Amino acid sequence: MEENLKIPNHVAIILDGNGRWAKAKGMPRNYGHMQGAKTVEVICEEAYRMGIQYLTVYAFSTENWNRPQDEVDALMKLLRNYMKTCLKTAEKNRMCVRVLGDKTRLDEDIRTRIAELEEATKNNDGLHFQIAINYGGRDEIVRAVKKLSAKVQSGEVDPAGITADTLEGYLDTAGIPDPDLLIRTCNEQRISNFLLWQLAYTEFYFTDTYWPDFSKEERRERNDLPEAGLQGDFFYGHFEWIRYIM
Repeated sequence: MEENLKIPNHVAIILDGNGRWAKAKGMPRNYGHMQGAKTVEVICEEAYRMGIQYLTVYAFSTENWNRPQDEVDALMKLLRNYMKTCLKTAEKNRMCVRVLGDKTRLDEDIRTRIAELEEATKNNDGLHFQIAINYGGRDEIVRAVKKLSAKVQSGEVDPAGITADTLEGYLDTAGIPDPDLLIRTCNEQRISNFLLWQLAYTEFYFTDTYWPDFSKEERRERNDLPEAGLQGDFFYGHFEWIRYIM
């Protein structure tokens, strides 16, 4: 890797296109979700190898509960299995895992596995990997405001001294730097209620590639990214980085 390549500290990804990828292959949507989970593992390893410190993925939104029940059930089953796989991967790669979102709606066994995963990896010094599950940006802000309001009512916080930094401390991402780059696959050009507070100054990149196809090898075959020197500004530095991982 070139010495002067500008590497984002924190990359966030909206994992879109699993179902459409599967449909294009004549397979059920659940097959696409399974392949998408495998791509997450590959990207985690590749991102950290390149020097990315934080990676946040949008796995299941608060709106995803509105999908057909059989698809939701399959996603929850996949999540249960992924928690086991993620623990093994974290042990191997020294990955620190944190789950964002409202966990109260998740089944007890999933909440237990999440707690075990976070506890087992909290001191790891590798990639900081955040998984957004039952997450919505608006919901996160509302929950943060409620927590802060309770502190004000109890007299622990002086409302006159509340700043943006104060509220940030009550968000799911407290202590995590804001993303430098947001990637969304499948060519949907919106953020879909993801990290609304944190993306204020983030660069966005949209690709028509389905998430299961989002890989280093696949991306090297594409030539639609703008050319830019490695000494270019931060924005183009990101595009040069994308050349490596896609």
